[in-house]
Parts: sequence; structure tokens; C-alpha cells
Amino acid sequence: MRVGVPKEVAASERRVALVPDAAARLVKGGFEVVIERGAGAPASCPDEAYKTAGASVADRATVLGHADVVLQVQAPTAADIPQYREGGALVALSLSGGDGSLVRQLAQRKLTAFSLVLLPRITRAQPMDALSSQATVAGYKAVLLAACATGRFFPMLVTAAGTLPAARVLVLGAGVAGLQAIATARRLGAIVSAFDVRPAVKEQVQSLGAQFLEMAIEEHAETAGGYAKELSEETHRKELAFLAIAAKDADIVITTAAIPGKKAPVLISAAAVQGMKPGSVIVDLAAETGGNCELTEPGTEIVRNGVVILGPVNLPSTLPLHASQMYAKNLSAFLGHVVQDGRLRLDFEDPIIRDTCVTHAGEVRKV
Repeated sequence: MRVGVPKEVAASERRVALVPDAAARLVKGGFEVVIERGAGAPASCPDEAYKTAGASVADRATVLGHADVVLQVQAPTAADIPQYREGGALVALSLSGGDGSLVRQLAQRKLTAFSLVLLPRITRAQPMDALSSQATVAGYKAVLLAACATGRFFPMLVTAAGTLPAARVLVLGAGVAGLQAIATARRLGAIVSAFDVRPAVKEQVQSLGAQFLEMAIEEHAETAGGYAKELSEETHRKELAFLAIAAKDADIVITTAAIPGKKAPVLISAAAVQGMKPGSVIVDLAAETGGNCELTEPGTEIVRNGVVILGPVNLPSTLPLHASQMYAKNLSAFLGHVVQDGRLRLDFEDPIIRDTCVTHAGEVRKV
């Protein structure tokens, strides 16, 4: 089976779907791997490294048109879809087209397309969990952005010029990104507290040396898959008031809360920002889905009432080497699951295949 890896063309995307080590493992496993010329360069993976790994390097038309399975990070462009081999397969992180037009085009091309953001949260799917691997990168980088934007040290320092207190960091959301943010801020010496509507994550937060902020929530706030779910209007009002008080004492707030398939919940209101100390920093990891801070502007840095608000987008791409290494392992595990004896294994009773398959045999299965 021939696996093709095109160069990512989305703006500011520096990741690549396969790094040379992963390509070598696939080649050893019997796959033929073809990489578009220059695809790995932004992630410090030169063409020669792929050739050494046993892969071949070709132009874009060859990669897309001759591959049985195309592996990539971002969704393909509408202009690229006619170049894919009709009846072939495609695996990407996300294949959302907003209005569904992209997915319909994939179906018209009779592509079997898989979206890893739809992967079910079950134990045997963990090696394929690209959302978690990329969230790890985002949570780590968020703290570094905050450290650069703040006007203070993270650790307490005792100097000849006096003692400087440690920064106080508040992390909202204790999923993969939030836990990584907590761990990174603690490594830098900050005093960290965290909040999540799911009581079950308290032990994980505390195991990282952070304080867990508890708020009485009478409703069940967790889905069967372990994600946070949308709260009632009344509970959300209480949550906003609770977090406004917590944010007053924070030097840095990192927000990571998301609800799958929905707009990100607002956790820091404009009024809460007004109550924060001048020089405080907010890093909003939910900027791409509406923002956890009411004032966030995606892709920009703004200052409101002396508070710096960062709305970074596609943070994993800013650490392309390690983000690509992790993603390549996720893709390799997924490929090993859906390909057997050189052919796609499409058992739609399998939740991994059923949940991630967006188009097949000319039909749209999910939008």
C-alpha cells in the first residue's frame, strides 16, 4: 500500500504528518511511503532524512494522485481534492468544512476520509489520540507565551535587591492542555491553582502540586466520554462570579476549556477582566472556537484595563518538530488499525472506524 504525505498549505502550518522515523517504521512494515518535496522542512525534517528512511520524494501531483492513503495535518483545500486518487483514503486531524461543502467534495471524489478529532475516548484508541498529543503541545507553549508577556518572574527569587514573590497562575480547564499548563507553570516555579467543572480531575490537579478550586455544582458536568458539558444558565452565572473572584488574585490566567462541537464557554467576562490587576496576562487557548475570555480576539494580542489578553491560534504548529513527532505516532497507530494485509479494513461495528469515518463510497457519514 502506498502512503502519501503532502506539504501542508494552510497559513502558518509548520507540522508534517510523518517524520522520518515514523516513515521508516511504515516502510519496515511493508508500506511504500511518498513525501512531497519540502513537506518536512518547516518541521526540521529534510528530504534527505526521508530518503534515508526508505521513503521516496516526489511532486505534489504524484503524492496526491498515486497514494492509496494520504496522511496530512490540516484538511485539504477545495482546489486539491480533484488531485486525490478517486476511491482512495485520507486521514487528517480535522475535516470540518464549516458548511459541509468540503466534506461533500470528498464524498463526490469517493474518498474514504477519516477525521481524528472524532476519535472515541476509549482505551484502545489512546495511541491514536491526536487531540491529546497536540493539546499537550498547546498547554506547554501557553505557559511560555505567558512568561514572555508578563512583567515578572515565575519563581520566587531572593536577591540582593530584595525578595521577589512567585507568580500566581490560574488554569481554567484541567484536560490535557490544562494539566500540561499546570505542570509547566509549576516547573517554572509559579504558585498554581486550577478550576474545572468536573470534580473527578481534582486528584490529577493536586498530584501536579496545584490547588484545586472547588465550586459547588449541583448538576452533572461531565459527558460519558469524559469531556466537560455545557452548564445550565443559572450554574454558568455562578461559575462566572466564582471565577471573577479567583482571577483577581492571579498574575496569569490560562484558559483551556472546550465543549466538543460547540462554541467555547465564556469563563472570564469583561467585568472580570476589569477586576484583574494591571499587568496581568490571559492566554486563551480556546480563541479559535470563540474564546474563554469575553474580550479575546483570535490571533492577536490586546490590552484591556492594563490586562494583556493573548488569543493564540494553532499553537502546536509553533513547536513543529515535537508536535509532528507526536502526531506521526498517532497516525501510524491509526493506520495500523485500519489497514490489514495491505488493504483498508472497514469494520463499521468498530467504534474507532465508525466514529472517525466522515465519507465513504460516495456518501457523507458525518459533517
